[in-house]
Amino acid sequence: MNSVDLTYQIGLTLLDGVGDVLAKNLVAYCGSAEQVFKTKKVQLEKIPGIGTYTSSAILNSKSVLLRAEKELKFIEEKTITPLFFTDKNFPQRLKNCNDSPVMLYYKGNADLNVEKVIAVVGTRTPSAYGKLMAEKLIQDLSDSGCLVVSGLAYGIDITAHKESLENGLNTVGVLAHGLDRVYPSVHSNFAKKMTEQGGLLTEFLSETNPDKENFPKRNRIVAGMCDALVVVESKRGGGSLITATIANSYNKDIFAYPGKANDVLSEGCNGLIKSHRANLIESAADLLYIMNWNEEVKTKKNTQIPLLINLTSDEQLIVKAFDNKNQMHIDEICYATNFSISKTSTFLLQLEFSNVIKSLPGKIYQLNR
Repeated sequence: MNSVDLTYQIGLTLLDGVGDVLAKNLVAYCGSAEQVFKTKKVQLEKIPGIGTYTSSAILNSKSVLLRAEKELKFIEEKTITPLFFTDKNFPQRLKNCNDSPVMLYYKGNADLNVEKVIAVVGTRTPSAYGKLMAEKLIQDLSDSGCLVVSGLAYGIDITAHKESLENGLNTVGVLAHGLDRVYPSVHSNFAKKMTEQGGLLTEFLSETNPDKENFPKRNRIVAGMCDALVVVESKRGGGSLITATIANSYNKDIFAYPGKANDVLSEGCNGLIKSHRANLIESAADLLYIMNWNEEVKTKKNTQIPLLINLTSDEQLIVKAFDNKNQMHIDEICYATNFSISKTSTFLLQLEFSNVIKSLPGKIYQLNR
């Protein structure tokens, strides 16, 4: 990556009044992060969402770019990988989410775009039952080759990370602060191991503290990166429920372990199941079945793609994405068509009604050939 390009990309995330959605729009209209800073005021103000205040902030951005240059030196010194949202190594599942970060900072060696990604979240004060369920889940997934994502917090998070390390699974911790520190510090040894068997990921610059408002932002990354989110134990108002709500909005598969009806630590999970926002899970076998991950061989048929007559151009684009593929996950379809999840879901439903596509467990779709 060119250091000049990277300076502008980092600078884009620091502009006052420019959030993730608007930043992506700016890049789309201007062509690149660098061009955002070099576009004239009159042209900037023609971009939807850009007013006088924001255009002035962009054009008077010397201090922003100086801070970006400082961060560039930090990531070079610490061998950190910056991931701009247009980069091929940026988590593609997350990219499909409208409010995904513009820039991520990654310290690790795991592929963030592997075939199977699960997120495991839960209370910071688990019971013996909750801890046991989290441990058993990861142990039983040891042969699945999935990437395990969590937030490096106390309780269920660190249990999932620890078991992944012990069972040969790559695991990524998503942080609510910069990569110049580890919070909580007691997990530093685990974090170091994870950079060698997984990684640490954040959208926050160095010198960023783990402030309260950063954790919901962290949670959306956890939710957006995965195929399936597993909630092991959670109180009714637990932070894990925020992650589950976000994951639901991203059209992810949610799983929750049930608990006793009068158990405070199970109120959140029981509520998710009772309201049909999560699948009840008792073991890894349930997850593998529902996600359609336990098929050793997926048959391929050398037959023709259905005729595209009477399909809209957008529907034809989705059908053509199945060329040489028998089955596709919704995230793969989004990536192939460059459609949002909501738009893709609408077209897939229409194609299913037309008997062109069949819906399978785990957000997998199969073309009726």
